[in-house]
Amino acid sequence: MKIEPDQFTLSVLFNACAVLNNNRAMKIGKELLAKMPENYRNKNITSTSAINMLMKFGDAESA
Repeated sequence: MKIEPDQFTLSVLFNACAVLNNNRAMKIGKELLAKMPENYRNKNITSTSAINMLMKFGDAESA
């Protein structure tokens, strides 16, 4: 069974990666962001969580 994450699941995952803030979390978070469906990129909940995650990683350029 393949489960596609929705905007709320992605938000939780981005926040979890931000809290962990280690190399593995950074890799997973950036992979999730790269694979995130285009229609979620304009949703406030996912974009805010993704920006927060990138800022906690110190990656202001990507944010």
